[in-house]
Amino acid sequence: MCNSSYQNDSNLDLHTTADHYANIIKSCGEDLEREGLLDTPMRAAKAFQYLTRGYHQTLDVVANDAIFPSDNPELVLVQNIEFYSLCEHHILPFYGVAHVGYLPNGKVLGLSKVARLVDMYARRLQIQENLTKQVATAIQELTDCHGVAVVMDASHMCMMMRGVSKQQSTTRTMSMLGQLSEDAQARNEFLSAIPRRPPAFG
Repeated sequence: MCNSSYQNDSNLDLHTTADHYANIIKSCGEDLEREGLLDTPMRAAKAFQYLTRGYHQTLDVVANDAIFPSDNPELVLVQNIEFYSLCEHHILPFYGVAHVGYLPNGKVLGLSKVARLVDMYARRLQIQENLTKQVATAIQELTDCHGVAVVMDASHMCMMMRGVSKQQSTTRTMSMLGQLSEDAQARNEFLSAIPRRPPAFG
């Protein structure tokens, strides 16, 4: 969910970003004049613009006033939210699913907005640990809920394509606030409701 100023401002940087991609491609020994690479720098610049569009979104705009009154105090759980992000250390992808649960305090957030919030923070250079906490903090800020918990399961290309090259490794991170941090029964209810094993990401 981006406004028109985002599109205009970002377009001003596309040619500069494309020039940087051209230099990177050339530095690895490739011929930028061969047919397959003629438009690659600009395509890569546009792709990077899309993959980092979260920098041009705000919590208020993404939530879009989709906060509704509710007298239900029980756990609200949105699970298996797919996300894609870029590791800030190597600018390689990590991707997986998020499980978001919260205990309402008189109001709830539109379900699709939960997924949009995950996407907004994921579309920035990130580490998974911070991404998990950012989503939890945003849900708490928007709903003033009694408690919130976020669990993320992800595969990291920086571990799969390079370095230790462990193809089956996954990472689980958690962030719990309020009652879901302090109340063991509430926390266990949330944890028992989400998948025990991450789904196959491939």
